[in-house]
Amino acid sequence: MAAAGGGPVTPMPYQYVVLRLVPRVEREEFVNVGVVLYCQQADFLDAAFHLDRDRVLALSAEVDLEAVEEALDTVCRVARGEQAGAAPRMDRLGPRFGWIAAPRSTIVQPGPVHGGITTDPAATLEHLVRTLVLP
Repeated sequence: MAAAGGGPVTPMPYQYVVLRLVPRVEREEFVNVGVVLYCQQADFLDAAFHLDRDRVLALSAEVDLEAVEEALDTVCRVARGEQAGAAPRMDRLGPRFGWIAAPRSTIVQPGPVHGGITTDPAATLEHLVRTLVLP
């Protein structure tokens, strides 16, 4: 496989978590709403989300969708290394991904960590969002 400039493209391992919206924890129902992808070799950590309001409201009409969007935006900002409210500021990508991937009992929860191989982490993040989040 060759890059656009003619050089070889190196496959790189990555890890990702799917962000889940769990409107009522006691029911154990969730909707996939985002993905966080970390590729150490490419020095890449980013997140993307899509909130399907109708799907969420079908599980629970009481969900504060604005608060959910704020929580998802905070995850994206932390992934990108931006200051995000009370979230800790971490300079290195690995600890940031670890903080995002840590289990939580809040309405937005990370799923288990999965892995794969990529030559383009940004394109892989987009693919995972299309595959795992979008209806």
